[in-house]
Parts: sequence; structure tokens; C-alpha cells
Amino acid sequence: MKFKIQPIKGDASFRTFYRLVSKKSSKIIVLAKKEKYNNLIAYSSINKFLRKNNILAPKLYFCNFKNGIIIIQDFGDLSFDKILRKNKNKLAIYKKLVDLLIRIQKIKPPKKIKNIRKGSHIINKYSNKYLFKESNLFFDWYLPIFLNKKKVFNIKKKSNKILSKLYNNLNFSNSTFVHRDYHAQNLIKIYNKIGVIDSQDALIGNPAYDLVSLIDDVRIKNSNKLRSQIYEYYLKKTLKVYRTNRKIFLDDCNILSVQRCLKIIGIFSRLFKRNKKKKYLKFIPYTWKLLEMRMDSPMFLELKKIFTKNISNKFKKL
Repeated sequence: MKFKIQPIKGDASFRTFYRLVSKKSSKIIVLAKKEKYNNLIAYSSINKFLRKNNILAPKLYFCNFKNGIIIIQDFGDLSFDKILRKNKNKLAIYKKLVDLLIRIQKIKPPKKIKNIRKGSHIINKYSNKYLFKESNLFFDWYLPIFLNKKKVFNIKKKSNKILSKLYNNLNFSNSTFVHRDYHAQNLIKIYNKIGVIDSQDALIGNPAYDLVSLIDDVRIKNSNKLRSQIYEYYLKKTLKVYRTNRKIFLDDCNILSVQRCLKIIGIFSRLFKRNKKKKYLKFIPYTWKLLEMRMDSPMFLELKKIFTKNISNKFKKL
């Protein structure tokens, strides 16, 4: 059988992608030189778990872990960020993405699942350890671009003292399957269905995390009105406990959105500094806008003071 191998534009990970095309089918080759377990085994195992729970995720066709390769189902290139950019009725589209998120959140997450190597893959809980590991990327990679070590150390120390209190004040328990990167670029339109990709980092965590990932998407500039409409639709359709505790749930959303924005600014800075991928810097100004929007809540007053005093507006536009 004749086939062609076509390179595919990569993402922010250590993976490389190719499309394996023949007359009858198309598959995706995934190569991972680093973080092989997470990018190959964890990813394939979680995809299988999602499929068992009627969530459309890529099938695994082949795995050679030693050489860092898997071949998976091809969902095509029609991601929902492309659809949203071309469609005026964005709310109707977001409602479908929220409906899928609620279906995912209804899955009872196990402590471990079978992995594709006949062992077990443990789905860890989203502890403060994970939250700090992620938000520290902001202090470890972004701030050193323009501030000296001593100043970075002091900002990090003061900020983490505040963040510790905020993380400890999260109200809803870590009991929900969290994709961890649930945004429009990782959701693919396949005929009249939605496929989910990039689920390798999934954990058991707070239900607000994936919601703010979708609403506060750093790649799509949505109005505050639309973001509010998506949020209200979620509350209307999801569990009653979130509606009856609106203030508490909103606090969790604000905390986790701030945490996620810090993480993203750090990741994009690391991609620039370590991986020489300058293209991700263009998303930092809007990520800052989302971060500052969430920090308008009184609970962030002290953190906001630290950032305002030490981080010039010109550094928010790298």
C-alpha cells in the first residue's frame, strides 16, 4: 500500500507529529524523545479511559515505547479555535464545548487506570504541590527575563506566601476528572461530534479548572459579555451545588484562573528562553489582561500590589 508521510505543525511540547496518509486512511504518528511516558503511555491510556466513558479520544494503533513512537487515530485539523474565529455566533459553539465538559466531569475518576503496557497509570490528585509547581514557572522563567535574581527571589517569596493562602482557600474538593488543557485548540470537530486531544496531563481536581481553561483561553480574545454568558450557561447546566454556592464557586474560578495564567506566562517564557520558540510570546499581553481581570477580585489585593510595584507595563508586552 502506498502512503505519504506529511509533517504537522507542532505544539508546545517535546513531541513531533506526522500524518501517515494512504488512499483509504489517515493516521497520526507521534514521536517523543523526552517525557516519553507522559506523552506516549499516559496519553494513550487516558484516551482509552475516555473512550470507555463515551468521550471521543484518539484510538491507539501502534506503540513502540523504546523508540518513542505511537500511531493514533487522525481527527483532522478542524479545531474549534478555527471554527470560533470564523463564526459570529460564538456562544452557540461554546455551549457545545461546555456540554462536553459537563459530560467529562460526570465521569467518576478512578485512582488508577489500566495502561497500554498491561500495568497501571495513576491519575494523581491536584494538590498544592502541583499548583505551586505550575505557578512557579512565572517566577522561574518569566521574571528573570527582565529582573535580577535577588528581586525575583523576593517577589517569589512574597507572592507564594499569598498564593499559599489562596490555594488553601479553594473550596470544592479534588474529585473531578480534569483534562488540564481544556481549550478550543484541543477540541476537534469530527462531523457532528467533538474529539478531545492532549489529555496526557489529566489529574483529579477542582471542577472550576477546566471551565476557566475554556473561558479564559489565552489564544482567543473574547468579550467579557461572552465570557460571562459561557459561565452562566455552565452554572445552569451543571450540578446544583455550584449554583447554590455561586460566590464560593466564583472564588475558585478566580483563584484557578490566576494560577493558570501565571503558569501559561511562565511556560511561554520558557519556550522562548529554553526552546527558542519566540512565537508564543505574542500571547503574553492578552494572558496578562486575563490575569489582571481576575485579580480585580478583593482577595488578590496584596498580590496585585506586589505585581504593580515590581512589574512594569512594558514588560507585559514582550
